[in-house]
Amino acid sequence: MKWEENVRKVVPYVPGEQPKMQNLIKLNTNEFPYPPAPAVQKAIAEFDYDKLRLYSDPCITDLTAAVADLYGLKPENAFVGIGSDDVLAMAFLTFFNSGKKILFPDITYSFYDVWADLYRIPYEMQPLMEDFSIRKEDYFKENGGVILANPNAPTGVEADLAMIEEVIQKNPDVVVIVDEAYVDFGAKSALPLIEKYENLLVVQTFSKSRALAGARIGCAFGCEKIIKYLNDVKFSFNSYTVNRLTEAIGCAALSDKEYFEKTVQRVIDTRERTKKQLNGLGFSFADSKTNFVFATHKTVPAKELFDALRAEGIIVRYFNKPRIDNYLRISIGTDEEMDAMIAFLTEYLKDK
Repeated sequence: MKWEENVRKVVPYVPGEQPKMQNLIKLNTNEFPYPPAPAVQKAIAEFDYDKLRLYSDPCITDLTAAVADLYGLKPENAFVGIGSDDVLAMAFLTFFNSGKKILFPDITYSFYDVWADLYRIPYEMQPLMEDFSIRKEDYFKENGGVILANPNAPTGVEADLAMIEEVIQKNPDVVVIVDEAYVDFGAKSALPLIEKYENLLVVQTFSKSRALAGARIGCAFGCEKIIKYLNDVKFSFNSYTVNRLTEAIGCAALSDKEYFEKTVQRVIDTRERTKKQLNGLGFSFADSKTNFVFATHKTVPAKELFDALRAEGIIVRYFNKPRIDNYLRISIGTDEEMDAMIAFLTEYLKDK
């Protein structure tokens, strides 16, 4: 068919599985194991549904101001979108237009190469070292932009903030994006650097530590100029992004600092306990600063463990990709969920 010759053909991103099976222990998509803050439930209950007949605020004024205030920034330094995926995709479209190759690791968030292909942006993947750490020198060469997830996914490894700053310093003529989806679980944010470097964009999400994956809220921070460019592209693409109810929910989530800190610490505590238990069962992994562990077993193949866990109703993530096809990414659930997984693995690995 001739019309197909003009279709933009891409290999789409494959999102984490959302199974419909009942009574699952779902540890595959790094969702927060606890409910959103009580203030969120209150905001939903008190929301005037009649407002849904009106378009939402195109500037997302209240939520933008709230997320900026959280970090002591001005609203002009913040951007809000429909999940960090939407924000990152908009950033690719806005900032990576030189025709030169953008740089990112060979093992990282698998949406990066999808967006690059979608927008016809040339790219070059830089191999992580054997311990899954970034070799900073790989990002010192000429390029059209840099994007680094920190902590990285799916490895969970945090890059030292001084190293991140050095990469920014070596790339003054391009935009450097730091994707911080998991930063609240023990890593250091690059946010303090936006006052020093106008080419830095820091992206975060409400999907993990704020327990709002289903609401789809993401945000970005940078100098006023970089945020203005991002907004210009957004308004050229879709003026009404975050809906009225979601904006109310987002503001409510930010208002409950005590609940946020308490539940994030619970996840961190569970992660550290789970790491010790997995290590005792023969697993090894890089130190995780996220809400998941990226683990490999000393004798049993990851695919075998993935299938065995699934048969037991415990869903984790397996990537059939070079260098990581013998690893499982295990999201941190509640203590009860992790205890059930450890109990099964203990029994399964007894004679392995």
